Amino acid sequence: MKADTADQHWNDQWAGIEDDSKWLRPEADVMRWAAEFESGSCVLDLGAGVGRHALALAAKGHQVTALDAAPEGLSAIDATGAEVATVLGRMDQLPFEDRSFDHLLSWNVIYHGDETILLNTINEIRRVLKPGGTFLGTMLSKRRLPFEQAKYPGREISRNAWVFDAPGTDKIHPHYFCNAAELLALFTGFETLWLEDREHDKPGSYHWHLKMERLS
Repeated sequence: MKADTADQHWNDQWAGIEDDSKWLRPEADVMRWAAEFESGSCVLDLGAGVGRHALALAAKGHQVTALDAAPEGLSAIDATGAEVATVLGRMDQLPFEDRSFDHLLSWNVIYHGDETILLNTINEIRRVLKPGGTFLGTMLSKRRLPFEQAKYPGREISRNAWVFDAPGTDKIHPHYFCNAAELLALFTGFETLWLEDREHDKPGSYHWHLKMERLS
């Protein structure tokens, strides 16, 4: 079974996105992180969607590349005319040279798959980051799992990877849930700078927020 299939759902979402969508507004955590960058930093937005973060970072003068597996999102970025390089690709096979980026963002993205996809993606993130470069991202907390199980029938397809009978949502595609110890074990070759388990806009919507530094 192919595990990283959620882009099928999100491609449809980006094709019909509304002007007032929350997916058009950059996250405060991301902008605080970017305030630490040197001028003109090279940044990869992995899983950029319609570009809410890529466009904001480019507007700050950074050299931004937006990668996504959903072409409708990249088309929306291109339509703005902003100086953002868009690349159609998959998160576990990044088409970039080693040590290409000063910083890498992946917001609500890399947990869409099983553990093999996730580990390969983290390896790719480490490969394309320069030593000392930072990664900012989110993961799904295991504290969220009981809330999802209460709403939808679900099954664990492999360790920590779940699919749910939730038509019309991306939860029909695999999602990976982890606790803190499991998360830290995944990120070998990184130093943890910040880790917080936070509820998002809906009750029970717990996500890990993490900032990592790539070791030499």
